[in-house]
Amino acid sequence: MRTGLAHFLLLLATCVAWPAQAASCAGQWVAAWTSAQMAPTGDNMLDPIKLADSSLRQIIRPSIAGNRLRVRLSNLAGTKPLWINGASIARALRPDAATVDPKSFIPLRFDGRADVVIPAGADYLSDPVALPVTPFDDLAVSIHFAQAPAEQTSHPGSRATSWLLKGDHLADPGMAGADAIEHWFSLAALETETCGPTGVIVALGDSITDGRGATTNGNDRWTDNLARRLQADPKRRHLAVVNQGIGGNRLLDDGLGPNALSRLDRDVLAQPGVRYLILLEGINDIGTLTRDATASDAEHARLVSRIIGAYRQIIARARAKGIKVIGATILPFQGNSYYHPDARNEADRQAVNRWISEPGNFDGVIDFDRIMRDPARPDHLLPRYDVGDALHPSPAGYRAMAEAVPLDLFR
Repeated sequence: MRTGLAHFLLLLATCVAWPAQAASCAGQWVAAWTSAQMAPTGDNMLDPIKLADSSLRQIIRPSIAGNRLRVRLSNLAGTKPLWINGASIARALRPDAATVDPKSFIPLRFDGRADVVIPAGADYLSDPVALPVTPFDDLAVSIHFAQAPAEQTSHPGSRATSWLLKGDHLADPGMAGADAIEHWFSLAALETETCGPTGVIVALGDSITDGRGATTNGNDRWTDNLARRLQADPKRRHLAVVNQGIGGNRLLDDGLGPNALSRLDRDVLAQPGVRYLILLEGINDIGTLTRDATASDAEHARLVSRIIGAYRQIIARARAKGIKVIGATILPFQGNSYYHPDARNEADRQAVNRWISEPGNFDGVIDFDRIMRDPARPDHLLPRYDVGDALHPSPAGYRAMAEAVPLDLFR
């Protein structure tokens, strides 16, 4: 009898103590999904007339679980304040449609208010909401623009369909009649709160990281496939993968979007929970040098030196924040009709890849070049991994890239 009483009292003490331990858990916010924001141009811009007093529903997919969420909206490219009339989040029924579970709608608040005015050049976090998610849940973030932004902020290469409809449709489960838009606008990040050990891997890159050649709404970029590998590994499923690729991006000069050095602080160092950086940049710098005219040997040597210098800058600044920096070798691109590279461009690529691969320069190396090149023609992509332009991988190529990442880089 005494033994039974003692056992009961021990169970009671355990039940009383557990909530106290849970309450003492200091939640950590981490980036679960991101998109690199920039000023869109040309066909990537929305018609301001269509955007004014319209709702835009954007489907995103976090790579890590969490019990509470918050959304980060952006007016990065704006020179005037951006008035958002309201926003909501809900569970999407599928990644390629605007339909959501009507029971899951949660209005987003900003400092307790439904609307928010985001200063020029700034981002703004929503108040946290209780919405438990598991990795790869499809979520719909809807934004009601009170008026068209003076300057739009966007991520053109979404590889995902968004939905635009006039009026306030923040709680509309179907958005019937909405226009399909192949871009994201003013949506910079989704963050989750977790109590256990966690961390974020940021992939900083160009269109190969952004997913040119991937399947629209298929979530089959190399970063998506890497995230799935991590979630299948019990030792590493606490790690999120976020994609900060921009099509046409360069290390040294602005192209489609600001250069990688200029966006390092915002797109990498400022991401909550970042522990690792995978850097895959440089192919557009090498290709652009001779796209319109030939270059001298001295100009080629100078370019290689400057690319390596940019790597050193990124490594030093990331390491100063305690971030492990992993270099990825540049893929072959002979035969591409946009850059029409020649033997000297190939020599530049090889010189850069040698530096990336030398021990001690990066904290780790992913040899994408080795896995993606054609053994018969090492300066070309393997045909089965080529989407057709001799530059961008196919979905099969992106799977191969993800499989080539040594998971022991992430301890």
